[in-house]
Order: sequence, then C-alpha cells, then structure tokens
Amino acid sequence: MAFGSVLPDTTLVNVFVVVASTFFIWLGSGWLESSAENLSSYYGLPPVIQGSVVVAIGSSFPELASVVLTALNGVFGMGIGAVVGSAIFNILVIPALSGILTDGCLDSNRTLVYKEAQFYMVAVSALIVTLALAVIYFPDDAADLTGTLNRPLAVAPLLLYGVYVFIQWQDIADHDAERETVHNVLRQWVTLVAGLAVILVTVEGLVGSVESLTGTFGVPDFLAGVTVVAAATSLPDTLVSVRAARDGKGVTSLGNVLGSNTFDLLVAVPLGVLIAGSAQVSFAVAAPMMGVLTVATILLFMMLRTDLMLTTKESYLLLVAYVLFVVWMAAETVGVLNFVVTG
Repeated sequence: MAFGSVLPDTTLVNVFVVVASTFFIWLGSGWLESSAENLSSYYGLPPVIQGSVVVAIGSSFPELASVVLTALNGVFGMGIGAVVGSAIFNILVIPALSGILTDGCLDSNRTLVYKEAQFYMVAVSALIVTLALAVIYFPDDAADLTGTLNRPLAVAPLLLYGVYVFIQWQDIADHDAERETVHNVLRQWVTLVAGLAVILVTVEGLVGSVESLTGTFGVPDFLAGVTVVAAATSLPDTLVSVRAARDGKGVTSLGNVLGSNTFDLLVAVPLGVLIAGSAQVSFAVAAPMMGVLTVATILLFMMLRTDLMLTTKESYLLLVAYVLFVVWMAAETVGVLNFVVTG
C-alpha cells in the first residue's frame, strides 16, 4: 500500500505514486550528487575517489534505499531485482542514450576497458557466488533453490569493494589535490541531508506501490523489481552520464555507469542484508537475470574495445538489446514464457 494507510490502496493511486516517486527520486538525487561533488572538492578528495565512491554513492543511493526497504519489508526479491535490473539498464540503456544524444562517437580508453570494466565483471561474479553460497549452506527449500543470505555472507562483497577503492587509491597515491572554494559549506551539507531524506521517503512510496501492483496483477516481486523499480531508480545515473557525454566527457560518462554498478552489486545488496539481519533469496530467479547481466556486460565490453569508442550504430544495438530484455520480461509476466522459475 502506498505510504502505509495515508493513501488509498487502489491501482490508480499506486500508479500515480510510482510516477511521482520517480520524479522526486530524480530531484533528491540531483541535490545529493551536486552537494556531494561540491563537498568532495572542498575537502580535497582525489577525482577518482569522487567518481568511484562519492558520485557512485550519490547516483546509486536510490538502489541502496530500495534494497534496504525491501529487506525490512520482507520482499527482498524485489530489492535484488531492482539492483540487477538497474545494472542491466545502466549497461545497455545509459551508454546507448549517451552515444545517441552526443555528437560523434562516445570515447573510451584502455584504463576504462581493462581496469574498470574487468573489475566490474569480477563484481558480477562475486554476487553470483554469494547468492549461490546462501542457497548451498543456508537452504530454505532445496527444491525451489531458495536460501537465506545472512550477515557473514554479506561481508565478503563489501570487502571486495574495499579492494576496489584501495586499487583506485593506489593509482593516485601521489595525487596532491587543491581544495576548491565552496560558498556556504553548511548549505551544502543541508542539501545533502535533504536529498537523502527525499530519496528515502519516495523510494519507500515506490516500493510500497509496486508491491501492491504486483499483488493486483500477479507479477512476481523479482520481475517487478527488475523492470519498474530498476528503471525508476536508474534515472539519476542516466542524467549524470548523458550530461557528461554531451559535455564531451565520454570516459566520465562510461566510468559513472561501471562505478555505480560496482557499488550497487558489492555494497547495496550486502548493506541491505547487514541492516535487515538476513533475507531470503531465490537462486532460480536470480541466476537467469545475472546471466543476462553478464551477457550485457560482455556486449558492452566488446563494443568499447573495438577502436576504444562506442559508435552511434553500436549505441542503437545496445538499445535494441534492452528492448528485447523488456519484451522477455513481459512474456514471463503474462506466462507466455517460463524460463524464469518463480515458484
């Protein structure tokens, strides 16, 4: 039900809340990202830390909030679906839109391809292994391949993200950043906190409304998360990356996608588990989606490796790939296809 008992639990109201929540997620994320970037410059943080940590947290906070709230509300499948679906959206749609809406090709470089993209592939593998271990060592129903993801298992991906930050830090160990002048630092902190609050409230409304709609139309939580919630929470990443691409910063645009996805997989999901204590996962549902994410990642990797750029033609191909994914999810929802075992 949207916002508990404040609003009536009707289909029309829930659809309105989903649309309104998407707008306010975009608004709050804009406040969060701008204030985080200004504060990072003020405190002299290295650019790579700003990108891989500060900006990644800012643009990925909606996904983080969705995971935590779904874990606390007992619909963790929707939260994982939102993260995986957001990762697929980021890998296919954001580079596609960035390449289409900018003049010429979207530039890449060897550092992005051989370090960022490959470490992101490691992050995908790490989450798959973590979910598999939950089913193997803490099974709930062996026949349905469900298990419990607990705090000890959730720590491993977080440690891997620590390795990622350490590698980034080592690459700029000699960096001597100059602090930039930021007017009214207190206002920046207030804006940051306000952005966090707006995202938390609106994501709660989004999750509640989508949960009600899934019950009304009989859509599995994971499939709803991987489409509706994922697209809504990916809006901030989309705007940041497209804006960077139009400013001629192709590497920054693509780097935000890979950095945000790495954060989502290695931090958002585990942190939700750490806060909630434990969560039930269905490997039969998660594994096919992670397989799609792996294929999408390889597709983007191959395109970026050819001439170290993303052409307009390749951008449209990525967009077509995402449309095919959405069509597949729609076919699963209405029962035309049953490749995803939803119980």
